[in-house]
Amino acid sequence: MTPIRLLLVDDHPLVREGLRAVLDVEPDMQIVAEASNGREAVQLAQQHHPDVIIMDILMPSQDGAAATADILRHNPDARVLILSSLMDPERILPAVQAGALGYVAKNTPPDNLITAIRILHQGGVHLPAALARRLLRANGANPTTPSLDDLTGRELEILKLVAQGLGNEAIAAQLVISSRTAGVHVSHILDKLGLENRTQAALYALRRGLVSLDDSSEINFF
Repeated sequence: MTPIRLLLVDDHPLVREGLRAVLDVEPDMQIVAEASNGREAVQLAQQHHPDVIIMDILMPSQDGAAATADILRHNPDARVLILSSLMDPERILPAVQAGALGYVAKNTPPDNLITAIRILHQGGVHLPAALARRLLRANGANPTTPSLDDLTGRELEILKLVAQGLGNEAIAAQLVISSRTAGVHVSHILDKLGLENRTQAALYALRRGLVSLDDSSEINFF
């Protein structure tokens, strides 16, 4: 089994040490590098090509949102998981807009962090329902929001699954299609809706009422 290769990014050595203690015992995970600020994270991401980057927001030299944007500019397939004590959507939204695919609070149980890492590695989105609601309220109504009319029936179906946090492999298994085909559909959805990433697609689906945060049978935000 090939392990999930991780880059840890936090300016506090004690936080990184705590993350190592939690993640080193997971047989399917390997920490390949650590960074103490955003600029260092960008350099190490280009050097090591980690599968998942665990990123703090408030850091010296360059914050997590700016570092996320720079990393994804060089490698659009990188998966960034925000790990922060912040819950203010105004502070988190820039990281989501930059392309972060998930958020975990620093006071979360270790099992939640491990689950989030695996979800992102599989191509999914991980946002707590409470935070998703706050992000929706903070982002507000957008009069230029693209219409659903250009999406095919299959694309609408896949958009709902993206909003449930499913990655390409899980979508493929549910719809009995190949993972590559699922990825092509997701790319077409993003292009048609003018969205940058799966997190924005999930929030868009919530805003348009395609899925509900109040219905646990329809959405899988943890």
